[in-house]
Amino acid sequence: MSLPQDDSTLTRRPAQAAKQGAPAPTEPHEEPGRHWFVNRPKVYAADVKGRFRQLKWAALIVLLAIYYITPWIRWERGPGIPDQAVLVDMVGRRAYFLWIEIWPQEVYYLTGLLILGTFGIFFATTLAGRIWCGYACPQTVWTDLFMWVERKIEGPRTARIRLDKAPMTGAKLARKGAKHAAWVAISVLTGGAWVFYFNDAPTLMNELLHGQITSGVATFIALFSFTTYFFAGWAREQICIYVCPWRSFQSAMVDEDTFLVTYEDWRGEGRAPLRKSQSWEERKAAGLGDCIDCKQCVHVCPTGTDIREGQQISCIGCGLCVDACNDVMKQIGRPIDLVRFDTQSNQIAKIDGKPERVKLVRARTVIYSLIMLVVACAMGIALLLRPTLDVSVLRDRAPLFVTLSDGSVQNAYTIKLLNKTHIARSYAVTVEGLTGAHLSVAGNDEAGSGTSLTLRAEADSVATYRVFVKVPAAAVKSGSTDVSVIAKDQTSGEVGKHISVFMAP
Repeated sequence: MSLPQDDSTLTRRPAQAAKQGAPAPTEPHEEPGRHWFVNRPKVYAADVKGRFRQLKWAALIVLLAIYYITPWIRWERGPGIPDQAVLVDMVGRRAYFLWIEIWPQEVYYLTGLLILGTFGIFFATTLAGRIWCGYACPQTVWTDLFMWVERKIEGPRTARIRLDKAPMTGAKLARKGAKHAAWVAISVLTGGAWVFYFNDAPTLMNELLHGQITSGVATFIALFSFTTYFFAGWAREQICIYVCPWRSFQSAMVDEDTFLVTYEDWRGEGRAPLRKSQSWEERKAAGLGDCIDCKQCVHVCPTGTDIREGQQISCIGCGLCVDACNDVMKQIGRPIDLVRFDTQSNQIAKIDGKPERVKLVRARTVIYSLIMLVVACAMGIALLLRPTLDVSVLRDRAPLFVTLSDGSVQNAYTIKLLNKTHIARSYAVTVEGLTGAHLSVAGNDEAGSGTSLTLRAEADSVATYRVFVKVPAAAVKSGSTDVSVIAKDQTSGEVGKHISVFMAP
């Protein structure tokens, strides 16, 4: 089972038709002749109670707590080193994640995290559709929070509809003003919290309270606050339906064993309101199903999707329609789970009277799991074996070499020693591949001269030296000679190496 690549509805395909391979009827959301760029009807999502709504509340609380609390967690790293557990220090060009310190040269760790995140979403989608979109996506989390505020201030669904249709009065203005004020407050807290990840949180908070923040910080807080307010307050489901690219990518991730929000049309069709004088036997004889067309599943959907029309790109897989339908089924005395999380293969099995199955181990899940395992292991090994010393050598190209008065040939190099430890280090620097090479440092007599230099690098810093390498005339080889610049930590014995060349006439 796959989802369409365009933005139309994935048309309803009854389990019987899916079983027989018959083409599905086309039942698009848009009315015939309606232009694509029309105003989308506003979604007034109703409140609902049930296990999926509770799960969404739990996810919202946990994720928001992580987001707002994380910048305030401390992690001692030693004197002179930031003690914020998670910090992207743009000024110091470092990223700190608990005990891990990432340098600009180690951006490949970020690449690894992006790969893990991407295939993690692939894996989750293969198992349960847009479960990420329904529960963990920031757009979903903040939109859910904004909608909760809206319900608390403006009332339930019907009250909000009446309020929007009513003429502007003082009472309406007060309610609308209170709602938007609350949204702005949440947005500013969100934007401010995000900036805390790039600055020391207590220091920045003190500056905020005293109005001493820089224009750059103020600009970013305003930018993140505005985007939160606009995306969660105004755009809402349109981000999920029209903007987010994942709505199309997901179609390549699901199959017949993926758990998706599913309407059991073989049980629910045909739809008709339930009359008090009508028994269920009479409904069945009339060709009617369990669906009483109350539209509660549509009313609670945050994207306004009618799940009864089949799998659709607009469905974010939150399961609130399951809670709404189950509540109705209980009230009318019918079995629950007319709308449920299920697979296409299970739906076909139910029609055929065969046992249901849960097939978690599939080619997709195995491949995604192996990719995540390999990447995670590679990153773990790289972290365990990462050096604390890095040597970089850049040879001067103008001039390529200098012939001295005694016939010896000299090349100049810029040597950079990256000390990733939190204490100053001294390194013995030598050159291999040249006979009788003599080393010296421009403007630094303390480094010494001869076959070896003693170069120092301060804690968490890059030390840069201009080094001259001279070879006697008798030992000079014409053209280019491969050489190795070696730096050895005089305390730990760790060795860093860089390959370069020595040029001669």
